[in-house]
Amino acid sequence: MLEGKISVVMPAFNEARFIERNLIETVDTLEGLGYDFEIIAVDDGSADDTHLRAAKACLRHPERLRVVRYDRNRGKGNALVCGTSYASGDYVVFLDSDMDLHPSQLPTLFAILDAQNADVVIGSKRHPGSKLNYPLKRKVLSTGFFLLVRLFFGLPLRDTQTGMKIFKMHVLRAVFPRILCKRYAFDVEVLTVAHHLGYKVVDGPVTLSFTRSFSRIKWADAWATFVDTLAIFYRLRLMKYYDRHRPQVQTAIHDSWEIDAEQARELV
Repeated sequence: MLEGKISVVMPAFNEARFIERNLIETVDTLEGLGYDFEIIAVDDGSADDTHLRAAKACLRHPERLRVVRYDRNRGKGNALVCGTSYASGDYVVFLDSDMDLHPSQLPTLFAILDAQNADVVIGSKRHPGSKLNYPLKRKVLSTGFFLLVRLFFGLPLRDTQTGMKIFKMHVLRAVFPRILCKRYAFDVEVLTVAHHLGYKVVDGPVTLSFTRSFSRIKWADAWATFVDTLAIFYRLRLMKYYDRHRPQVQTAIHDSWEIDAEQARELV
């Protein structure tokens, strides 16, 4: 049995159709696994009723679910940093709210964390044990980006972008104050900095079932990710930026608020 508490941070942007169902399913799954946990859903400035649907789920499990939101979309990375600031666990799990990666897979990654005495374990689409139902466009982008990241940073990983990751809390406390990317290359920067600071980062297999009828990733996003990745390389190799002590990173934390159970009743 895992010792310690898990904080699951689930960023959501315009997920009103599915967020309530997915949050409840995540709670049921983690309770079935016997974990001590909390789930922090972060509405990243959605234009729809994501926070209202999440608040409705919160009424079902007020002891397990917390809902945080802010008004302006700032990017998935910012949502993860913001959600982590509310977390009280010994471990922080990043989990995409679309449930393409089911939380029932977490015991596999926690077992790898323990067996390899790692500080970070990430799900990897390119792991030989992974099972994928994944669009061709995203496979092409993923492969190209993997080659770029391996060339620039030499990370001991086969993937960086899969939306299921486990961190020991002390790692994020050391890493987040140095992070500048809040959108496109957030995952790369977090993993690069963690590796650079000497933390052990490993990967594990996942089962991924792509549920959307369309992809949110556009070519403009791919280009922005490439530009952000070049900036990370510049900061790491030339500026030595990440070697300096940094003050607490500025995020939307100061603009965010938590919706408690009483507010949730009023909202829904």
